[in-house]
Amino acid sequence: MNCEFFKLFSKGQRQPPCSSTSVPCVATAYEIQEEELGRLHRAAASGDLTQVQQQRWLLRLGINRRDKERRTPLHLACANGHSEVVTYLVENKYKLNPCDSSKRSPLMKAVQCKQEQCVAILLASGADPSLADANGNTALHLAARAPNISLAGQLLEHNAHIEAKNKMGYTPLSLAVSEHHEEMVEFLLKMGADVHAQDPAERTPLMLAASAGDMSVIEVLLRYEIRLYSGRALSLCCLMANWLRAAAVLVLKSLSELPPMHLSQSSCR
Repeated sequence: MNCEFFKLFSKGQRQPPCSSTSVPCVATAYEIQEEELGRLHRAAASGDLTQVQQQRWLLRLGINRRDKERRTPLHLACANGHSEVVTYLVENKYKLNPCDSSKRSPLMKAVQCKQEQCVAILLASGADPSLADANGNTALHLAARAPNISLAGQLLEHNAHIEAKNKMGYTPLSLAVSEHHEEMVEFLLKMGADVHAQDPAERTPLMLAASAGDMSVIEVLLRYEIRLYSGRALSLCCLMANWLRAAAVLVLKSLSELPPMHLSQSSCR
């Protein structure tokens, strides 16, 4: 799943969803009609700081007003990377952690759409990085899936829970493994992620990588003191998926961890 983004329709024409300095967002969009937006939402969504500032009476009366999907102006500004608008709203005592109809906060929206400056502003202002959306994903899960190491680092610097589990029982590390994001896997391991964390089916990150035959991720995981107490099960995962090379690597690793006496006895049989 990639990030969500906001598309503004004006007089039947689709406008660019993100500013020229923002990273394009792909996946399910914020698709709403312009007439569905109030003036403050519209100005925040388009990044029009002057218009936002001119709506001061709205800021006083309805700064945290929601649209039909329970999105606030801060959600819309963050999704599109309008950092000046985000700063202005935050400085005007805007609530930092309101959740939309999918239980996603403005911080989650900024992470989903890889808006690093907006993420930095929100975290510095005290936004909560540990909130979970309707699927149980935290902002760190979203960064792991993006993948975006810079954002993941920012979140961890502000005490994001590295072992948080979503509704599938995946930690950010497990999610990165399942998405084949090798560099994110290594980053999370360096930051102290539990390499032996298990999902409800008792699958470790290594089991997930083995069942997919993902050699590059397997090799990363094996560098972080993996215990192959379940080496046979891991090899079986590979063989069932016809990943013979991965199975061979795991068998050799498992044998290398056996005591010398055990190895000599096994070789005589």
